[in-house]
Amino acid sequence: MTEEYSYPIDVDWTTEEIIVVVQFFETVEQAFDQGVSSDILNENYRRFKNVVPSKAEEKTIFREFKQSSGIEAYQAVKQLKEIEEEQTIKV
Repeated sequence: MTEEYSYPIDVDWTTEEIIVVVQFFETVEQAFDQGVSSDILNENYRRFKNVVPSKAEEKTIFREFKQSSGIEAYQAVKQLKEIEEEQTIKV
């Protein structure tokens, strides 16, 4: 994606945690652009939840991401939870 926007980052996160969060949002972008394997999204979401275990914090981060990018990460995660494994997620 070539759009110019920033990812929601917590200054207290380590470099590795920032990479995990950015990779998750890049996967969400892919779900919106051309579709992504549910396995890939699931793995990146699982790693994201290790960094952001709180549902309230997740909602805040998703809201910040939507404000800067226009992309609703919740829709991709919702679709992930509703489908069978190894399907393509296209939001």
